[in-house]
Amino acid sequence: MTSRIEFQKDPEKYRHWRVEYDGDVATLFMDVDEDGGLFEGYQLKLNSYDLSVDIELADVVQRMRFEHPEVRAVVMRSGKDNVFCAGANIRMLGGAEHAHKVNFCKFTNETRNTFEAAGAESGQPYICAVKGACAGGGYELALACDYIMLTDDGTSSVALPEVPLLAVLPGTGGLTRITDKRKMRRDLADIFCSTEEGVRGPKALAWRLVDEVVPNAKFDQVVAERATEFAAKSARAKPAVGIKLKPLQRKIDDNGSLSYSCVEVDINRSAGLASITISGPDQPAPNSIEALHSEGADNWMLRCARELDDALLQLRFNELEIGVLTFKTAGDGELVAAHEKLLLDNSDGWLAQEILLYWKRVLKRVDLTSRSLVALVEPGSCFVGTLAELLFAVDRSYMAMDEFEGDNRPIATIQLTAANFGLYPMSNDLTRLQTRFLGTPEAVDAAEETKGQMLEAEAADTLGLVTFAYDDIDWEDEIRVFLEERTSFSPDSLTGMESNLRFPGPETMETRIFGRLTAWQNWIFQRPNAVGEKGALQRYGTGVRGEYDKRRV
Repeated sequence: MTSRIEFQKDPEKYRHWRVEYDGDVATLFMDVDEDGGLFEGYQLKLNSYDLSVDIELADVVQRMRFEHPEVRAVVMRSGKDNVFCAGANIRMLGGAEHAHKVNFCKFTNETRNTFEAAGAESGQPYICAVKGACAGGGYELALACDYIMLTDDGTSSVALPEVPLLAVLPGTGGLTRITDKRKMRRDLADIFCSTEEGVRGPKALAWRLVDEVVPNAKFDQVVAERATEFAAKSARAKPAVGIKLKPLQRKIDDNGSLSYSCVEVDINRSAGLASITISGPDQPAPNSIEALHSEGADNWMLRCARELDDALLQLRFNELEIGVLTFKTAGDGELVAAHEKLLLDNSDGWLAQEILLYWKRVLKRVDLTSRSLVALVEPGSCFVGTLAELLFAVDRSYMAMDEFEGDNRPIATIQLTAANFGLYPMSNDLTRLQTRFLGTPEAVDAAEETKGQMLEAEAADTLGLVTFAYDDIDWEDEIRVFLEERTSFSPDSLTGMESNLRFPGPETMETRIFGRLTAWQNWIFQRPNAVGEKGALQRYGTGVRGEYDKRRV
Protein backbone atom coordinates (compact mmCIF):
# COMPACT_ATOMS: atom_id res chain seq x y z
CA MET A 1 0.00 0.00 0.00
CA THR A 2 1.25 3.51 -0.72
CA SER A 3 2.33 5.62 2.25
CA ARG A 4 -0.47 8.13 1.64
CA ILE A 5 -3.89 7.36 0.19
CA GLU A 6 -4.87 9.92 -2.44
CA PHE A 7 -8.41 10.79 -3.47
CA GLN A 8 -7.80 13.03 -6.48
CA LYS A 9 -7.87 11.04 -9.71
CA ASP A 10 -7.09 11.68 -13.35
CA PRO A 11 -9.81 10.16 -15.58
CA GLU A 12 -7.13 9.31 -18.13
CA LYS A 13 -5.54 7.01 -15.55
CA TYR A 14 -8.58 5.13 -14.23
CA ARG A 15 -7.82 1.43 -13.75
CA HIS A 16 -11.23 0.16 -12.72
CA TRP A 17 -13.96 2.14 -14.48
CA ARG A 18 -14.61 3.49 -17.94
CA VAL A 19 -17.38 5.71 -19.24
CA GLU A 20 -18.94 5.92 -22.67
CA TYR A 21 -20.93 9.06 -23.43
CA ASP A 22 -23.72 9.00 -26.01
CA GLY A 23 -25.68 12.23 -25.96
CA ASP A 24 -27.75 12.42 -22.79
CA VAL A 25 -26.96 8.82 -21.74
CA ALA A 26 -23.70 7.69 -20.16
CA THR A 27 -22.73 4.05 -19.68
CA LEU A 28 -20.48 3.39 -16.72
CA PHE A 29 -18.58 0.10 -16.98
CA MET A 30 -17.10 -1.56 -13.89
CA ASP A 31 -14.02 -3.33 -15.23
CA VAL A 32 -11.73 -3.81 -12.25
CA ASP A 33 -8.03 -4.32 -12.84
CA GLU A 34 -7.14 -7.39 -10.76
CA ASP A 35 -3.69 -6.01 -10.01
CA GLY A 36 -4.83 -2.47 -9.22
CA GLY A 37 -5.54 -2.71 -5.49
CA LEU A 38 -4.11 -0.52 -2.74
CA PHE A 39 -2.61 -3.38 -0.74
CA GLU A 40 -0.29 -6.18 -1.67
CA GLY A 41 -1.34 -9.77 -1.14
CA TYR A 42 -4.62 -9.99 -3.04
CA GLN A 43 -6.08 -9.64 -6.50
CA LEU A 44 -9.36 -7.93 -7.27
CA LYS A 45 -10.86 -10.92 -9.06
CA LEU A 46 -14.44 -11.13 -10.32
CA ASN A 47 -14.87 -7.35 -10.24
CA SER A 48 -14.37 -7.33 -6.49
CA TYR A 49 -13.31 -3.99 -5.11
CA ASP A 50 -11.24 -2.24 -2.49
CA LEU A 51 -10.87 1.45 -1.68
CA SER A 52 -9.03 2.18 -4.93
CA VAL A 53 -12.10 1.15 -6.92
CA ASP A 54 -14.43 3.33 -4.84
CA ILE A 55 -12.13 6.36 -5.03
CA GLU A 56 -12.37 6.18 -8.81
CA LEU A 57 -16.15 5.71 -8.66
CA ALA A 58 -16.53 8.77 -6.44
CA ASP A 59 -14.45 10.75 -8.94
CA VAL A 60 -16.56 9.51 -11.86
CA VAL A 61 -19.82 10.52 -10.17
CA GLN A 62 -18.47 13.96 -9.29
CA ARG A 63 -17.17 14.60 -12.80
CA MET A 64 -20.44 13.41 -14.32
CA ARG A 65 -22.22 16.21 -12.50
CA PHE A 66 -19.77 19.00 -13.32
CA GLU A 67 -18.02 18.02 -16.55
CA HIS A 68 -20.95 16.30 -18.27
CA PRO A 69 -24.12 18.16 -17.33
CA GLU A 70 -25.64 17.01 -20.63
CA VAL A 71 -26.02 13.52 -19.14
CA ARG A 72 -29.59 12.81 -18.07
CA ALA A 73 -29.32 9.08 -17.35
CA VAL A 74 -26.46 6.76 -16.36
CA VAL A 75 -26.34 3.01 -16.95
CA MET A 76 -24.06 1.09 -14.61
CA ARG A 77 -22.98 -2.34 -15.84
CA SER A 78 -20.09 -4.77 -15.77
CA GLY A 79 -17.24 -4.73 -18.24
CA LYS A 80 -16.59 -8.43 -17.65
CA ASP A 81 -18.42 -11.54 -18.85
CA ASN A 82 -20.53 -13.64 -16.47
CA VAL A 83 -20.07 -11.45 -13.40
CA PHE A 84 -21.43 -8.08 -12.39
CA CYS A 85 -19.53 -7.58 -9.12
CA ALA A 86 -18.46 -9.99 -6.38
CA GLY A 87 -18.47 -7.22 -3.77
CA ALA A 88 -15.73 -6.02 -1.46
CA ASN A 89 -12.57 -8.07 -1.82
CA ILE A 90 -12.47 -10.68 0.94
CA ARG A 91 -8.68 -10.95 1.08
CA MET A 92 -8.48 -7.21 1.54
CA LEU A 93 -11.04 -7.27 4.35
CA GLY A 94 -9.32 -10.21 6.00
CA GLY A 95 -5.90 -8.57 5.98
CA ALA A 96 -6.61 -4.86 6.43
CA GLU A 97 -6.28 -3.07 9.73
CA HIS A 98 -9.51 -2.48 11.59
CA ALA A 99 -9.40 1.30 11.12
CA HIS A 100 -8.96 0.93 7.37
CA LYS A 101 -11.91 -1.45 7.10
CA VAL A 102 -14.16 0.97 8.99
CA ASN A 103 -13.04 4.02 7.00
CA PHE A 104 -13.37 2.03 3.77
CA CYS A 105 -16.99 1.12 4.60
CA LYS A 106 -17.82 4.72 5.52
CA PHE A 107 -16.32 6.13 2.31
CA THR A 108 -18.11 3.45 0.30
CA ASN A 109 -21.40 4.38 1.95
CA GLU A 110 -20.83 8.07 1.22
CA THR A 111 -20.07 7.25 -2.41
CA ARG A 112 -23.23 5.15 -2.72
CA ASN A 113 -25.26 8.02 -1.28
CA THR A 114 -23.71 10.43 -3.77
CA PHE A 115 -24.89 8.63 -6.89
CA GLU A 116 -28.12 7.55 -5.21
CA ALA A 117 -28.99 11.24 -4.77
CA ALA A 118 -27.91 12.16 -8.31
CA GLY A 119 -31.30 11.33 -9.79
CA ALA A 120 -33.48 13.35 -7.44
CA GLU A 121 -31.04 16.23 -6.94
CA SER A 122 -29.24 16.54 -10.27
CA GLY A 123 -31.49 14.84 -12.81
CA GLN A 124 -28.90 12.10 -13.44
CA PRO A 125 -30.68 8.88 -12.42
CA TYR A 126 -28.68 5.63 -12.34
CA ILE A 127 -29.91 2.40 -13.92
CA CYS A 128 -28.12 -0.78 -12.89
CA ALA A 129 -27.99 -3.46 -15.59
CA VAL A 130 -27.13 -6.72 -13.84
CA LYS A 131 -25.76 -9.58 -15.89
CA GLY A 132 -23.92 -12.33 -14.04
CA ALA A 133 -23.39 -12.77 -10.31
CA CYS A 134 -24.15 -9.64 -8.31
CA ALA A 135 -23.23 -10.36 -4.72
CA GLY A 136 -22.58 -8.51 -1.47
CA GLY A 137 -21.17 -5.07 -2.15
CA GLY A 138 -21.95 -5.62 -5.82
CA TYR A 139 -25.65 -5.78 -5.05
CA GLU A 140 -25.21 -2.80 -2.73
CA LEU A 141 -23.94 -0.88 -5.77
CA ALA A 142 -27.14 -1.86 -7.53
CA LEU A 143 -29.32 -0.98 -4.54
CA ALA A 144 -28.05 2.59 -4.60
CA CYS A 145 -29.23 3.00 -8.20
CA ASP A 146 -32.70 4.28 -9.07
CA TYR A 147 -33.68 1.23 -11.12
CA ILE A 148 -32.32 -2.33 -11.21
CA MET A 149 -32.62 -4.56 -14.26
CA LEU A 150 -31.70 -8.25 -14.10
CA THR A 151 -31.17 -10.52 -17.07
CA ASP A 152 -33.10 -13.81 -16.94
CA ASP A 153 -30.48 -16.24 -18.18
CA GLY A 154 -30.76 -18.91 -15.51
CA THR A 155 -27.51 -17.95 -13.79
CA SER A 156 -27.53 -14.18 -13.12
CA SER A 157 -28.52 -13.45 -9.54
CA VAL A 158 -28.48 -10.92 -6.73
CA ALA A 159 -27.25 -11.87 -3.26
CA LEU A 160 -26.25 -10.56 0.16
CA PRO A 161 -24.27 -13.59 1.45
CA GLU A 162 -22.18 -11.87 4.13
CA VAL A 163 -23.89 -13.41 7.17
CA PRO A 164 -23.73 -17.09 6.15
CA LEU A 165 -20.47 -16.85 4.22
CA LEU A 166 -18.28 -14.31 5.97
CA ALA A 167 -19.70 -13.72 9.47
CA VAL A 168 -20.05 -9.99 8.76
CA LEU A 169 -22.90 -7.75 7.54
CA PRO A 170 -23.89 -6.25 4.19
CA GLY A 171 -22.35 -3.11 5.63
CA THR A 172 -22.61 -0.57 2.82
CA GLY A 173 -26.35 -0.09 3.05
CA GLY A 174 -27.56 -3.52 1.99
CA LEU A 175 -29.63 -4.39 5.05
CA THR A 176 -31.15 -0.94 5.17
CA ARG A 177 -31.92 -0.40 1.49
CA ILE A 178 -33.76 -3.69 0.96
CA THR A 179 -36.14 -2.75 3.79
CA ASP A 180 -36.33 1.05 3.81
CA LYS A 181 -35.86 1.73 0.12
CA ARG A 182 -37.18 -1.36 -1.65
CA LYS A 183 -39.77 -2.13 1.05
CA MET A 184 -38.98 -5.85 1.07
CA ARG A 185 -40.93 -7.99 3.49
CA ARG A 186 -38.98 -8.66 6.67
CA ASP A 187 -39.37 -12.46 6.53
CA LEU A 188 -38.30 -12.60 2.89
CA ALA A 189 -35.37 -10.31 3.71
CA ASP A 190 -34.38 -12.75 6.45
CA ILE A 191 -34.33 -15.59 3.92
CA PHE A 192 -32.46 -13.52 1.35
CA CYS A 193 -29.74 -12.43 3.79
CA SER A 194 -29.28 -16.00 5.02
CA THR A 195 -28.78 -17.52 1.57
CA GLU A 196 -25.36 -17.80 -0.05
CA GLU A 197 -26.46 -18.49 -3.62
CA GLY A 198 -28.82 -15.52 -3.98
CA VAL A 199 -32.05 -15.10 -5.92
CA ARG A 200 -32.62 -15.23 -9.70
CA GLY A 201 -35.12 -14.16 -12.32
CA PRO A 202 -38.84 -13.84 -11.54
CA LYS A 203 -38.38 -14.55 -7.83
CA ALA A 204 -36.01 -11.55 -7.55
CA LEU A 205 -38.73 -9.40 -9.10
CA ALA A 206 -41.50 -10.85 -6.91
CA TRP A 207 -39.40 -10.23 -3.80
CA ARG A 208 -38.82 -6.57 -4.84
CA LEU A 209 -35.05 -7.12 -5.15
CA VAL A 210 -35.04 -5.76 -8.71
CA ASP A 211 -37.38 -3.59 -10.76
CA GLU A 212 -37.38 -5.54 -14.00
CA VAL A 213 -36.38 -8.97 -15.26
CA VAL A 214 -35.60 -9.17 -18.97
CA PRO A 215 -34.99 -12.18 -21.24
CA ASN A 216 -31.30 -12.46 -21.97
CA ALA A 217 -31.73 -12.15 -25.74
CA LYS A 218 -33.40 -8.74 -25.34
CA PHE A 219 -31.41 -7.45 -22.38
CA ASP A 220 -29.14 -4.90 -24.10
CA GLN A 221 -32.03 -3.59 -26.20
CA VAL A 222 -34.34 -3.10 -23.22
CA VAL A 223 -31.59 -1.51 -21.13
CA ALA A 224 -31.05 1.04 -23.91
CA GLU A 225 -34.79 1.70 -24.07
CA ARG A 226 -35.02 2.29 -20.33
CA ALA A 227 -32.06 4.65 -20.41
CA THR A 228 -33.74 6.67 -23.15
CA GLU A 229 -36.97 6.78 -21.15
CA PHE A 230 -35.22 7.91 -17.98
CA ALA A 231 -33.30 10.59 -19.88
CA ALA A 232 -36.52 11.89 -21.43
CA LYS A 233 -38.14 12.21 -17.99
CA SER A 234 -35.14 13.88 -16.34
CA ALA A 235 -35.77 17.37 -15.01
CA ARG A 236 -32.17 18.34 -15.73
CA ALA A 237 -31.69 21.27 -18.05
CA LYS A 238 -29.69 20.79 -21.23
CA PRO A 239 -26.63 23.06 -20.96
CA ALA A 240 -24.16 23.28 -23.78
CA VAL A 241 -20.99 22.46 -21.88
CA GLY A 242 -19.74 21.60 -18.41
CA ILE A 243 -16.68 22.76 -16.51
CA LYS A 244 -13.48 20.81 -15.99
CA LEU A 245 -12.51 19.87 -12.45
CA LYS A 246 -8.84 20.76 -12.55
CA PRO A 247 -6.40 19.05 -10.16
CA LEU A 248 -6.26 20.64 -6.73
CA GLN A 249 -3.21 22.69 -5.85
CA ARG A 250 -1.91 21.21 -2.59
CA LYS A 251 1.35 21.10 -0.67
CA ILE A 252 2.27 18.67 2.12
CA ASP A 253 5.15 19.47 4.45
CA ASP A 254 7.37 17.00 6.28
CA ASN A 255 5.00 16.99 9.26
CA GLY A 256 2.01 16.11 7.10
CA SER A 257 0.37 19.55 7.32
CA LEU A 258 -1.64 20.43 4.21
CA SER A 259 -1.78 23.71 2.32
CA TYR A 260 -4.34 24.44 -0.42
CA SER A 261 -5.37 27.73 -1.99
CA CYS A 262 -7.99 28.51 0.67
CA VAL A 263 -7.74 25.66 3.20
CA GLU A 264 -4.85 25.11 5.60
CA VAL A 265 -4.49 22.05 7.83
CA ASP A 266 -1.90 22.48 10.57
CA ILE A 267 -1.10 19.21 12.33
CA ASN A 268 0.18 19.11 15.90
CA ARG A 269 1.18 15.48 15.98
CA SER A 270 2.39 15.37 19.58
CA ALA A 271 -0.92 16.78 20.84
CA GLY A 272 -3.11 14.76 18.46
CA LEU A 273 -4.67 17.95 17.06
CA ALA A 274 -5.31 19.38 13.61
CA SER A 275 -6.41 22.95 12.96
CA ILE A 276 -8.36 23.50 9.74
CA THR A 277 -8.44 27.14 8.65
CA ILE A 278 -10.67 28.17 5.76
CA SER A 279 -9.81 31.49 4.12
CA GLY A 280 -12.65 33.47 2.63
CA PRO A 281 -12.49 34.82 -0.94
CA ASP A 282 -10.00 37.56 -1.72
CA GLN A 283 -11.86 38.69 -4.84
CA PRO A 284 -15.41 39.95 -5.35
CA ALA A 285 -18.05 37.46 -6.41
CA PRO A 286 -18.62 36.99 -10.16
CA ASN A 287 -21.06 39.60 -11.40
CA SER A 288 -23.19 37.17 -13.41
CA ILE A 289 -23.92 33.51 -13.92
CA GLU A 290 -21.93 33.71 -17.15
CA ALA A 291 -18.91 34.92 -15.17
CA LEU A 292 -19.41 32.02 -12.76
CA HIS A 293 -19.21 29.62 -15.70
CA SER A 294 -16.08 31.34 -16.93
CA GLU A 295 -14.41 30.94 -13.54
CA GLY A 296 -15.35 27.26 -13.51
CA ALA A 297 -13.42 25.24 -10.92
CA ASP A 298 -11.54 28.39 -9.86
CA ASN A 299 -14.71 29.83 -8.31
CA TRP A 300 -14.13 30.25 -4.57
CA MET A 301 -17.25 28.37 -3.44
CA LEU A 302 -16.44 25.32 -5.57
CA ARG A 303 -12.69 25.45 -4.95
CA CYS A 304 -13.20 25.72 -1.20
CA ALA A 305 -15.63 22.78 -1.13
CA ARG A 306 -13.23 20.59 -3.10
CA GLU A 307 -10.27 21.48 -0.91
CA LEU A 308 -12.14 20.94 2.36
CA ASP A 309 -13.47 17.62 1.06
CA ASP A 310 -9.97 16.41 0.21
CA ALA A 311 -8.58 17.63 3.54
CA LEU A 312 -11.22 15.71 5.49
CA LEU A 313 -10.46 12.50 3.59
CA GLN A 314 -6.73 12.97 4.08
CA LEU A 315 -7.27 13.29 7.83
CA ARG A 316 -9.62 10.32 8.00
CA PHE A 317 -7.39 7.84 6.20
CA ASN A 318 -3.85 9.13 6.66
CA GLU A 319 -3.90 10.67 10.16
CA LEU A 320 -5.55 8.10 12.41
CA GLU A 321 -4.01 9.46 15.63
CA ILE A 322 -5.21 13.02 15.10
CA GLY A 323 -8.27 12.90 17.34
CA VAL A 324 -9.45 16.52 17.52
CA LEU A 325 -10.15 18.82 14.58
CA THR A 326 -10.58 22.55 15.15
CA PHE A 327 -12.28 24.64 12.45
CA LYS A 328 -11.36 28.28 11.98
CA THR A 329 -12.14 30.82 9.28
CA ALA A 330 -10.43 34.03 8.24
CA GLY A 331 -11.51 36.73 5.83
CA ASP A 332 -14.16 39.21 4.81
CA GLY A 333 -17.63 37.96 5.72
CA GLU A 334 -19.27 40.29 3.23
CA LEU A 335 -17.35 38.66 0.39
CA VAL A 336 -18.38 35.20 1.60
CA ALA A 337 -22.02 36.33 1.64
CA ALA A 338 -21.73 37.80 -1.86
CA HIS A 339 -20.23 34.62 -3.35
CA GLU A 340 -22.94 32.53 -1.70
CA LYS A 341 -25.70 34.93 -2.81
CA LEU A 342 -24.75 34.54 -6.46
CA LEU A 343 -25.35 30.78 -6.13
CA LEU A 344 -28.58 31.19 -4.20
CA ASP A 345 -29.94 33.69 -6.70
CA ASN A 346 -29.14 31.34 -9.58
CA SER A 347 -29.88 28.00 -7.94
CA ASP A 348 -32.26 27.10 -10.78
CA GLY A 349 -29.20 26.88 -13.03
CA TRP A 350 -27.24 23.64 -13.16
CA LEU A 351 -23.79 24.94 -12.11
CA ALA A 352 -24.93 27.01 -9.13
CA GLN A 353 -27.12 24.11 -8.05
CA GLU A 354 -24.28 21.59 -8.31
CA ILE A 355 -21.91 23.75 -6.26
CA LEU A 356 -24.52 24.06 -3.50
CA LEU A 357 -25.19 20.32 -3.63
CA TYR A 358 -21.47 19.69 -3.34
CA TRP A 359 -21.40 21.78 -0.16
CA LYS A 360 -24.32 19.71 1.12
CA ARG A 361 -22.22 16.56 0.66
CA VAL A 362 -19.07 18.08 2.17
CA LEU A 363 -20.95 19.25 5.25
CA LYS A 364 -22.37 15.75 5.65
CA ARG A 365 -18.79 14.48 5.42
CA VAL A 366 -18.00 16.73 8.39
CA ASP A 367 -20.99 15.36 10.33
CA LEU A 368 -19.83 11.80 9.73
CA THR A 369 -16.16 12.29 10.56
CA SER A 370 -15.27 10.24 13.63
CA ARG A 371 -13.13 12.83 15.35
CA SER A 372 -13.91 15.39 18.04
CA LEU A 373 -14.90 18.55 16.21
CA VAL A 374 -14.63 22.08 17.61
CA ALA A 375 -15.03 25.51 16.01
CA LEU A 376 -13.19 28.64 17.15
CA VAL A 377 -14.79 31.96 16.17
CA GLU A 378 -11.83 34.29 16.54
CA PRO A 379 -11.34 37.95 15.59
CA GLY A 380 -11.20 38.22 11.82
CA SER A 381 -13.36 35.13 11.31
CA CYS A 382 -15.87 34.80 8.47
CA PHE A 383 -18.39 32.25 9.70
CA VAL A 384 -21.08 33.42 7.30
CA GLY A 385 -23.88 31.36 5.75
CA THR A 386 -22.41 28.16 4.36
CA LEU A 387 -19.29 28.46 6.54
CA ALA A 388 -21.50 29.11 9.59
CA GLU A 389 -22.91 25.60 9.08
CA LEU A 390 -19.62 24.35 10.49
CA LEU A 391 -20.54 25.92 13.84
CA PHE A 392 -23.60 23.69 14.03
CA ALA A 393 -21.85 20.58 12.73
CA VAL A 394 -19.16 20.52 15.42
CA ASP A 395 -19.45 19.09 18.92
CA ARG A 396 -18.60 22.41 20.61
CA SER A 397 -17.97 25.98 19.51
CA TYR A 398 -16.12 28.83 21.23
CA MET A 399 -16.49 32.51 20.30
CA ALA A 400 -14.21 35.41 21.15
CA MET A 401 -15.99 38.26 22.95
CA ASP A 402 -15.27 41.94 22.32
CA GLU A 403 -11.87 43.25 21.25
CA PHE A 404 -8.71 41.32 22.05
CA GLU A 405 -5.85 43.43 23.34
CA GLY A 406 -3.15 43.86 20.71
CA ASP A 407 -5.29 42.24 18.00
CA ASN A 408 -6.24 44.66 15.24
CA ARG A 409 -8.46 42.20 13.40
CA PRO A 410 -12.22 42.87 13.29
CA ILE A 411 -14.27 41.72 16.29
CA ALA A 412 -15.52 38.16 15.93
CA THR A 413 -18.98 37.90 14.38
CA ILE A 414 -21.34 35.31 12.93
CA GLN A 415 -23.80 35.93 10.11
CA LEU A 416 -26.69 33.65 9.18
CA THR A 417 -28.14 33.60 5.67
CA ALA A 418 -30.87 31.74 3.81
CA ALA A 419 -28.40 28.87 3.40
CA ASN A 420 -28.75 28.02 7.09
CA PHE A 421 -32.49 27.41 6.90
CA GLY A 422 -33.11 24.47 4.61
CA LEU A 423 -30.39 24.33 1.99
CA TYR A 424 -28.10 21.84 3.74
CA PRO A 425 -30.07 19.11 5.55
CA MET A 426 -28.19 16.56 7.61
CA SER A 427 -28.59 12.79 7.30
CA ASN A 428 -31.66 13.02 9.57
CA ASP A 429 -33.36 15.33 7.02
CA LEU A 430 -33.27 18.25 9.47
CA THR A 431 -31.13 21.34 9.15
CA ARG A 432 -28.27 21.64 11.59
CA LEU A 433 -30.10 24.44 13.39
CA GLN A 434 -33.25 22.32 13.64
CA THR A 435 -31.14 19.49 15.02
CA ARG A 436 -29.41 21.84 17.45
CA PHE A 437 -32.72 23.20 18.75
CA LEU A 438 -34.72 19.98 18.55
CA GLY A 439 -36.52 20.69 21.81
CA THR A 440 -36.92 24.43 21.24
CA PRO A 441 -37.95 24.99 17.62
CA GLU A 442 -38.81 28.59 18.45
CA ALA A 443 -35.05 29.16 18.77
CA VAL A 444 -34.70 28.44 15.05
CA ASP A 445 -37.31 31.10 14.32
CA ALA A 446 -35.44 33.57 16.54
CA ALA A 447 -32.20 32.82 14.73
CA GLU A 448 -33.87 33.24 11.33
CA GLU A 449 -35.02 36.74 12.28
CA THR A 450 -31.34 37.75 12.45
CA LYS A 451 -30.49 36.74 8.87
CA GLY A 452 -28.03 39.17 7.35
CA GLN A 453 -26.95 40.64 10.69
CA MET A 454 -23.36 40.50 11.93
CA LEU A 455 -23.84 38.94 15.37
CA GLU A 456 -21.19 39.57 18.01
CA ALA A 457 -20.49 37.09 20.79
CA GLU A 458 -23.10 38.26 23.30
CA ALA A 459 -25.92 38.07 20.74
CA ALA A 460 -24.70 34.74 19.33
CA ASP A 461 -24.49 33.29 22.84
CA THR A 462 -27.98 34.52 23.72
CA LEU A 463 -29.37 32.90 20.56
CA GLY A 464 -27.61 29.63 21.39
CA LEU A 465 -25.49 29.69 18.24
CA VAL A 466 -22.25 28.99 20.11
CA THR A 467 -21.39 26.86 23.13
CA PHE A 468 -19.25 29.38 25.00
CA ALA A 469 -18.16 33.00 24.60
CA TYR A 470 -14.97 34.24 26.32
CA ASP A 471 -13.05 37.50 26.44
CA ASP A 472 -9.34 37.77 25.83
CA ILE A 473 -8.52 37.16 29.50
CA ASP A 474 -10.01 33.66 29.53
CA TRP A 475 -9.83 32.67 25.87
CA GLU A 476 -6.48 30.89 25.63
CA ASP A 477 -6.81 29.07 28.95
CA GLU A 478 -10.33 27.82 28.26
CA ILE A 479 -9.41 26.53 24.81
CA ARG A 480 -6.24 24.89 26.13
CA VAL A 481 -8.07 23.13 28.97
CA PHE A 482 -10.75 21.83 26.63
CA LEU A 483 -8.26 20.48 24.10
CA GLU A 484 -6.11 18.83 26.76
CA GLU A 485 -9.16 17.21 28.30
CA ARG A 486 -10.50 15.99 24.98
CA THR A 487 -7.27 14.37 23.90
CA SER A 488 -6.97 12.61 27.27
CA PHE A 489 -10.21 10.63 26.81
CA SER A 490 -10.51 7.22 25.15
CA PRO A 491 -10.96 7.65 21.39
CA ASP A 492 -13.37 4.70 21.37
CA SER A 493 -15.72 6.16 23.94
CA LEU A 494 -15.55 9.59 22.30
CA THR A 495 -16.44 8.14 18.91
CA GLY A 496 -19.44 6.37 20.40
CA MET A 497 -20.56 9.41 22.37
CA GLU A 498 -20.19 11.88 19.51
CA SER A 499 -21.87 9.65 16.94
CA ASN A 500 -24.87 9.20 19.20
CA LEU A 501 -25.19 12.89 20.03
CA ARG A 502 -24.85 14.24 16.48
CA PHE A 503 -28.06 12.77 15.06
CA PRO A 504 -31.02 13.28 17.36
CA GLY A 505 -34.50 13.46 15.92
CA PRO A 506 -36.10 11.31 13.25
CA GLU A 507 -34.35 8.25 11.92
CA THR A 508 -33.85 8.03 8.16
CA MET A 509 -32.29 5.52 5.83
CA GLU A 510 -29.02 7.47 6.06
CA THR A 511 -28.93 7.63 9.85
CA ARG A 512 -29.70 3.92 10.02
CA ILE A 513 -26.82 3.21 7.64
CA PHE A 514 -24.26 5.41 9.38
CA GLY A 515 -25.52 5.31 12.95
CA ARG A 516 -26.72 1.75 13.30
CA LEU A 517 -25.40 -0.43 10.48
CA THR A 518 -21.91 1.07 10.42
CA ALA A 519 -21.62 0.85 14.20
CA TRP A 520 -22.57 -2.83 14.19
CA GLN A 521 -20.19 -3.60 11.33
CA ASN A 522 -17.44 -1.74 13.20
CA TRP A 523 -17.96 -4.05 16.20
CA ILE A 524 -18.28 -7.22 14.10
CA PHE A 525 -15.03 -6.40 12.29
CA GLN A 526 -13.23 -6.84 15.62
CA ARG A 527 -14.86 -10.12 16.58
CA PRO A 528 -12.89 -13.37 16.25
CA ASN A 529 -15.85 -15.00 14.46
CA ALA A 530 -15.03 -12.75 11.52
CA VAL A 531 -11.37 -11.77 11.73
CA GLY A 532 -9.84 -14.20 14.22
CA GLU A 533 -7.42 -16.91 13.17
CA LYS A 534 -10.33 -19.32 12.69
CA GLY A 535 -12.80 -16.63 11.59
CA ALA A 536 -14.77 -16.69 8.36
CA LEU A 537 -12.86 -13.86 6.67
CA GLN A 538 -9.54 -15.56 7.37
CA ARG A 539 -10.69 -18.97 6.19
CA TYR A 540 -12.57 -17.77 3.11
CA GLY A 541 -11.46 -19.69 0.02
CA THR A 542 -9.71 -22.46 1.95
CA GLY A 543 -12.65 -24.86 1.86
CA VAL A 544 -12.84 -24.80 5.66
CA ARG A 545 -15.66 -22.88 7.29
CA GLY A 546 -15.03 -20.54 10.19
CA GLU A 547 -15.27 -21.73 13.77
CA TYR A 548 -17.57 -19.54 15.84
CA ASP A 549 -17.81 -18.63 19.47
CA LYS A 550 -21.49 -19.50 19.93
CA ARG A 551 -22.14 -17.08 22.79
CA ARG A 552 -24.60 -14.31 21.90
CA VAL A 553 -23.08 -11.06 23.16
